[in-house]
Amino acid sequence: MKKQTAGRDQLGDLAPQFAALNDDVLFGQVWAKEDELSLRDRSMITVSALMAQGLFPQLKAHMGIAKTNGVTKQEMVALVTHLAFYAGWPKAWSAFALVKEIYGEED
Repeated sequence: MKKQTAGRDQLGDLAPQFAALNDDVLFGQVWAKEDELSLRDRSMITVSALMAQGLFPQLKAHMGIAKTNGVTKQEMVALVTHLAFYAGWPKAWSAFALVKEIYGEED
């Protein structure tokens, strides 16, 4: 996994402690611990949590990360369909718009 710098890049001047925790702890330690969960699995869990909460700006970013981490379009569609029953139908509709944007409309 490449070194995460989004926290420092986006919030380093405003909130340096938060930025360091984001980059060094969340992504540098938790996400990097692949002996417990793979990046692919972590992506599916994170996408699920973000969709359930309706946090669509972060969901969009993490869907892109999920794609990079090997989650296929078919798997993402299945994940969103499954979550529709637990997180809410309107959230699924919104998430499918992101699936189209991230993965494209082609198979």
